Amino acid sequence: MAKKAHASHILVPSKADALNIMRNITNLKEFQRYATKASKCPSGRKGGDLGSFKSGQMVPAFEKAVWDTDIGTCSEPVRTQFGFHLIWVHSRDE
Repeated sequence: MAKKAHASHILVPSKADALNIMRNITNLKEFQRYATKASKCPSGRKGGDLGSFKSGQMVPAFEKAVWDTDIGTCSEPVRTQFGFHLIWVHSRDE
């Protein structure tokens, strides 16, 4: 059975942008505010919420970060072909 996770993300064009935002995030409310303001992904309108997804549905680097990041924290910047992501993991099947 595929593992499932629920995550939000902020997508920005550069690592510098991601690092600047990451420094200011200490909780989910701030993460959602930055997602709404700065994310280049349509999910930004929903505070970056991607909903639940199964393993294999996201690009590999993004997915690896979802499984490696502590629940309830913001990831380090993750580079994919779309840009740089900051990921907030809400929950996942362990």
